[in-house]
Amino acid sequence: MNEQNALTESEARPSNFVWDIVDEHNASGRFGGKVVTRFPPEPNGHLHIGHSKAISLDFGTAERYGGTCNLRFDDTNPVKEEQEYIDGIIEDIKWLGFDWGDRIYYASDYFQQLYQWAVQLIKQGVAYVDHLRADEIREYRGTLTEPGKNSPYRDRTVEENLKLFEQMKNGEIPDGGCVLRAKIDMASPNINLRDPVMYRILHESHPRTGDEWCIYPMYDWAHGQSDSIEGITHSICTLEFEDHRPLYDWFIDQLGIHHPQQIEFARLNLTYTIMSKRKLKQLVDEGHVSGWDDPRMPTLSGLRRRGYTPEAIRELCDTVGVAKSNSVVEVELLEHTIRQDLNRRALRRIAVLDPIKVVIVNYPKGMVEEMEMVNNPEDESAGTRKVLFSRELYIEREDFMEDPPRKFYRLSPGREVRLRYAYFITCTDVIKDVDGEIKEIHCTYDPETKGGNAPDGRKVKATLHWLSAPHAKTAEVRLYDRLFSTPEPGKDFLNDINPNSLEVLENCYIESALADAKAGEHYQFERTGYFYLDPDSTDDKPVFNRTVTLRDTWAKIQKKQG
Repeated sequence: MNEQNALTESEARPSNFVWDIVDEHNASGRFGGKVVTRFPPEPNGHLHIGHSKAISLDFGTAERYGGTCNLRFDDTNPVKEEQEYIDGIIEDIKWLGFDWGDRIYYASDYFQQLYQWAVQLIKQGVAYVDHLRADEIREYRGTLTEPGKNSPYRDRTVEENLKLFEQMKNGEIPDGGCVLRAKIDMASPNINLRDPVMYRILHESHPRTGDEWCIYPMYDWAHGQSDSIEGITHSICTLEFEDHRPLYDWFIDQLGIHHPQQIEFARLNLTYTIMSKRKLKQLVDEGHVSGWDDPRMPTLSGLRRRGYTPEAIRELCDTVGVAKSNSVVEVELLEHTIRQDLNRRALRRIAVLDPIKVVIVNYPKGMVEEMEMVNNPEDESAGTRKVLFSRELYIEREDFMEDPPRKFYRLSPGREVRLRYAYFITCTDVIKDVDGEIKEIHCTYDPETKGGNAPDGRKVKATLHWLSAPHAKTAEVRLYDRLFSTPEPGKDFLNDINPNSLEVLENCYIESALADAKAGEHYQFERTGYFYLDPDSTDDKPVFNRTVTLRDTWAKIQKKQG
């Protein structure tokens, strides 16, 4: 995103409670008027749309106040982290339109400093090595209504703890043999303060530090100190970290180092969607989707492949706003924002997804005409194009019924309809195969109605899209729907997967202009929906993903709620 444009955009947005806090800090002189934020993803999966709100707020806050925003990977767990995720996160943030300049950092950059600070806490008598097993630590921690109890190893001497921690670091103790814990308060009403684990032993190679370390910091130990090292002023987190803030404050106060201000906000939750990276990874690993970038996934890579635009996603984040309490946003609002965006930018094209042939019996054989069609009625600069018309056409099978119900106004025997930008036609005969299936529809046309209007002023109740059969190109079209069939996928979320979330149509016809479609271009297939060229496309067979249908139900939801 252009820095000046981004700054203007962020300044134009209404304020929120996060920015109110920053304003108070700037007025009081805390942090000397500086604003330094960060976006700190864990590289254990790809980003999803929920992260877009945090990204927009982190980078948007820095832009609003002329500050900086760092990108920092909290890579403290080598078992779950992969370079694929790091590369994907970088691509996703850039796609959204944000830039961190040269300020890309890793928690692993600070492993030595974190280790030294852990030694400092041991020397201060507020950290100790514990030989309780993981299940015993959970048992000793207590519950929300019952206090925990001290570990039998809690009162070791400083010298003994230093020696054991050194042995942990040197690889002399096996995985799970012991941990380093902070010594705070096992009776604290905040369970996070009941002697949290700071380090565990993992004899695993790290993607960046290799085999240099066999002890790795826990997220709660590394996170706040990493913010401090980078001079972060405003550490903006989602609400689940609110109960962790006293722990982060305790660590920083014990060390006597720079103290950022943590501010928590409500994360973005959508209906018909899951946001757990663990569950999303399960969908990928078990083959319920084709990958992290499956267009049904809420990942940014999946939404990008489906045809969503960064502008629409940022607009959703601005519309939802920044709140202090969690809520669930209807997915219809997301669909509304992408429709609004694509309506302005998408080129109009003709595609027939379930074709049936129409023969205009009184149209001259061998004659071909050019019909002028508008590329985008919302954008005059998009101009027009020529589409060929001939005696044999394709229309959608659903646009014809041999024995229609009373309120069916499209093509049927004896009925006249309009072919968009072309002529009025009237069905005169239906040709069937030996099995009784409709093979062709025979019609006549009125040559006086070229362009789609009758000189005598007569009206028709339906307008159909069409393609010239000899000039149409073939394509594959993938109709994507919501991955889940229930607004709130439950604990057994796999049971809530929508079995009709993908329909593949392999024998569709498209106008010739779409045969040269380019990556990154958006199209509205008239009367059908918005579509985007998939990377699976080949020169011989383009593949189009449906981004969203044309039907917008957001207004109805607003009316119902209002």
